Amino acid sequence: MKNVIFISPNFPTNYWLFCRELKNDGLNVLGIGDAPYDELTGELKNSLSEYYKVGSLENYDEVYRAVAYFIFKHGRVDWLESNNEYWLERDAQLRTDFHITSGFQADDIPRIKYKSGMKEFYEKAGIPAARWHLVKGENDCLAFIKKVGWPVVVKPDNGVGASDTHKLSDEKELKRFLETRAESVSYIMEEFVHAEVNSYDAIIDSQGNPIFETGNVTPMSIMDIVNNEDNSIYYIVKDLPADVRKAGRAAVKSFGVKSRFVHFEFFRLTQDQEGMGKKGDVVALEVNMRPCGGFSPDMMNYANSTNVYKIWADMIAFDHSTIESGEHTFCAYAGRRDGKDFVLDHEAVMEKYGGHIKMVDRIPDVLSDAMGNQMYVATFKSKKELDTFYKDVLKLKKKKKE
Repeated sequence: MKNVIFISPNFPTNYWLFCRELKNDGLNVLGIGDAPYDELTGELKNSLSEYYKVGSLENYDEVYRAVAYFIFKHGRVDWLESNNEYWLERDAQLRTDFHITSGFQADDIPRIKYKSGMKEFYEKAGIPAARWHLVKGENDCLAFIKKVGWPVVVKPDNGVGASDTHKLSDEKELKRFLETRAESVSYIMEEFVHAEVNSYDAIIDSQGNPIFETGNVTPMSIMDIVNNEDNSIYYIVKDLPADVRKAGRAAVKSFGVKSRFVHFEFFRLTQDQEGMGKKGDVVALEVNMRPCGGFSPDMMNYANSTNVYKIWADMIAFDHSTIESGEHTFCAYAGRRDGKDFVLDHEAVMEKYGGHIKMVDRIPDVLSDAMGNQMYVATFKSKKELDTFYKDVLKLKKKKKE
């Protein structure tokens, strides 16, 4: 029986489903987390053979001892995974230290976690990427901007999501950023790309071949959603566009991805851009060697009439999927921000779209910056229905004139 260690199986809250499907596939599932055992849900407890609580998952020595304990008690560990961007480096270091070869090792991290390190592998895959520069001071930034023009985007070279990401439009904003940036963080500056984000989401087998593929579209920038405290919208596509599929598969080969759930982000240009391509072209943004965040795995299930948690577990247990996808639809996410005066209140949304809605919930504060406060997930057979849903759910009341 294969031993699988799952790091932080209780957060995000839907990740217990990965553990359930591993167990259903006959694997011995061992959890390491910092939540008290009594606070785990019954479903998660039933999915784990054993759970080891650490004081903090940030403490490498504690997590190291937990892995050592499991190896002492259960024997060799075949897999160690969190499926979480935040723990990607930690997972790789643990695999390296314990000679667990079924996943990325510590020396793989620069090309898969650092945005500057990704550029070379996009180039090898033949996928255009935005010009970039590692920030040092004002003079080198201005020299770069002279080449690419305003605006530019700056963000941590090793960052998660849109956190600490800034769009700079003039020298005044550049100086403010340089004065207030975190001194301990390395920042990358990139030319601004006029585009919407299209993703390639896939589960890859041990030979680097996809056993499941889908994608999503984010019509508005996550950076703008976070920085402007806007509503959050994105959707799983009904059918993956051929150009995104081609770019995604090329990136999988270039980055040497095997036995993983991945979320690769691409720009689809909304206008011609010199050095990048024509309107509609697909160009590189960044790779994420884990599932798309939030409720995206559940949305993939609804859009494809499938179970990606099981497909991922099957990949580990059998190196192929034992299930097929069914009918395809669009699956929409709408995250509404508290404090906005919407035309349709919650009850009106449920009355109008209750037959389409698959999930409705409040978003935890730790995730609300990017995802909004009140979320709705709904499926639609046509793009027209999808667009009408977004228009209705996000429409604001007109302000009365004084």
